[in-house]
Amino acid sequence: MASIHKEALLDASADSVWDAIRDFGAVHTRLARGFVTDCTMDDDARIVTFANGTTARELLVDCDDERRRLVYAIVGERIKQHSASFQITDEGAGRSRFIWTVDVLPNDIAPYISAQMDLGMVAMKTTLEH
Repeated sequence: MASIHKEALLDASADSVWDAIRDFGAVHTRLARGFVTDCTMDDDARIVTFANGTTARELLVDCDDERRRLVYAIVGERIKQHSASFQITDEGAGRSRFIWTVDVLPNDIAPYISAQMDLGMVAMKTTLEH
């Protein structure tokens, strides 16, 4: 299984970043504007549309306010297993660290997922810092 890890230091407080992340159905407006172009809720899942036209059903697994950690999973035809987590840490002085980890199968899809995560990180940093 491929494990992909991305981090970014943000010029935004941990509380404000966490508030945007935990708003699971607003990923397209509060977290990753431009990278995610639409989101609709279906029970505990969100159906997201990405800028490249692909869609994914992301199932909410856990939202831990105390640890500022959100976990979601994707099940699809091309992806056998996809588990992702966002975690936010307070870096002081109004800054925070955004940690995004994805475990995915099959391994050969990892380069695509990693490249998409890079685009997502840019969009999230832009969205969260403004």
